[in-house]
Amino acid sequence: MAEAITQSPQKTPAVDKTSLITGSEAIAVACKLADVDVITGYPIRPYDTVMQYIAKLISNGEMDCEYIIAEGEHSQFEIVKHASSVNARAFGGSSGTGWMYGMEALVVTATDRLPPLFVVGNRALDDPGAFGVEHNDAMAVRDMGWLLCWVTTPQEALEHVLIGYRIAEDKNVRMPMGLAMDGAFLTHSQHMVKIPSPEAAKRFLPQYDLAERRLHPDNPISVAPQANEDWVMEIRRLNWEAAKRARGVIKEAYKEFNNVFGERYSAPYYFEEFMTEDADVVLIGLGTVAAPARTAVRRMREKGQKVGYVNLRWFRPFPTVELRDCLSRFKAVGVVDRDFAHGSPDDCGILMHEVRSCLYPAKNRPAIVNFMGGLGGRDLSIADAQRMYETTKQAATKDSMDGFITWIGLRE
Repeated sequence: MAEAITQSPQKTPAVDKTSLITGSEAIAVACKLADVDVITGYPIRPYDTVMQYIAKLISNGEMDCEYIIAEGEHSQFEIVKHASSVNARAFGGSSGTGWMYGMEALVVTATDRLPPLFVVGNRALDDPGAFGVEHNDAMAVRDMGWLLCWVTTPQEALEHVLIGYRIAEDKNVRMPMGLAMDGAFLTHSQHMVKIPSPEAAKRFLPQYDLAERRLHPDNPISVAPQANEDWVMEIRRLNWEAAKRARGVIKEAYKEFNNVFGERYSAPYYFEEFMTEDADVVLIGLGTVAAPARTAVRRMREKGQKVGYVNLRWFRPFPTVELRDCLSRFKAVGVVDRDFAHGSPDDCGILMHEVRSCLYPAKNRPAIVNFMGGLGGRDLSIADAQRMYETTKQAATKDSMDGFITWIGLRE
């Protein structure tokens, strides 16, 4: 059974130093450790702080890479895509509407099976104008052939740049990696972060090698051919197979990470359980929802209530089997959505649909309810989390679907 992240007493992580930095700074440091060759930037909040910190590293002579400022997100993503195709480890990112503006390039990058890494500083989509966190921006590519992972701390953000490249660049995967981090709550908040040594980072992350698919004058190949009915279905099937294989590669990558840095992550790696051993009721969510949810668990446990939290880390590929086995142990599950899917089945959020679909074949299906909250950057408090637990507990004893969806923190 998965536990909270712990350090192994037998292994000492290969740490260079510990620094008080933001999530955005952690990403910049990770790009340096990953020895990224090409980085693009176009400013949009809250992602813009990532490119600012990278620029600072370059100007201070601490990082050597090709740093290109584009005239817009679409061009930025195209540069990253083409850099990746010629065997350069490439990095870019955006937030909210900026992410949507580059959608054409993002879709093609996935279809061409290229493995750059992008950071999505999660931000609400306009209109109305909002800089606060929502997850719809990153989720827009969830069915396009992308790897998608949410982190909860700057420490995880740094480590998952290394882990993300390791998975995406694997010859059995070669898919673009989307690293999602909640805007403001994570991009701009400071935490103490253990920074790996460059030597340890190199031991874990091999050099990028596109091998026979490298675009080069000496290696004439066809990229993005016009296939139509002749070969499109076969191409889709190849990408489908790659996404399936990624599940196994993810497990291998975490095991290798633990071997180099110490036991940082526990199986099944796709998600993390918190105080779930004897729980009757759990919440599940993405990103910084974990902070108030875990605190609420501690407080409710002190009062004898059997509650726990499941932090979903990997959204694509979705950990179907592992999550089904996990959630089937509980009497009731509350799914916290920091996204929206207007007019969807039962008017639920996106994560709710994924979790409920995952549980459908289970013999012991728990009662399941949905919570919509934290939209536009609104805070999800500890009190909100406690309310969600109480509502989920009630669902375990109900026969009807009344109160299936609850909007949390909504103004009256």
